[in-house]
Amino acid sequence: MQRASKAARDRLKTAMSRLAGGDRAALEDIYRATSAKLFGICLRILGDEKEAEDALQDVYLTLWRRADRYDPERASPIAWLATFARNRAIDRLRTGKVRGGAVPEDKAASLSDGSPLPDSMLIDEEREARVRACLEELDETPRDAIRSAFFEGRTYAELAERQGVPLGTMKSWIRRGLAKLKACMEAGE
Repeated sequence: MQRASKAARDRLKTAMSRLAGGDRAALEDIYRATSAKLFGICLRILGDEKEAEDALQDVYLTLWRRADRYDPERASPIAWLATFARNRAIDRLRTGKVRGGAVPEDKAASLSDGSPLPDSMLIDEEREARVRACLEELDETPRDAIRSAFFEGRTYAELAERQGVPLGTMKSWIRRGLAKLKACMEAGE
């Protein structure tokens, strides 16, 4: 599975490079590989399918104009694009023209988008593998809670309700799990 995700990442990096060189077909490849995830980010923030579609279109227009600015040493392609999606959705909230269903602007900035942990978005593949290995070392309960919170965008309240535990307990599980994850990461540096 890791080989498949690495191959997908490599194909996406290649497409980004092609797009930066003016290859229009590369935009279609990037769209097919990323549109579902980016639409999900926009929809989660905006709460309206039409608004999310409009924001997603803005993302790809921005990508078309700025593909040459992508630096594979600083971020994975999907992390870079997820940042565009999040920013476009929040920009739409700020205009005040969003239909009902959107989250309040002040909450959108902290809304989880299902991307990898923020600090892992700008790290290379070796460090990403280390994060995954360290996650596997955690006990099942905090590991699953952390994955759900940070990779699926679940709130602490949702996780607590799903597990049938008080909110404070869920926060403690995640906080302790993150502390162990941090210690594991630091030990591997």
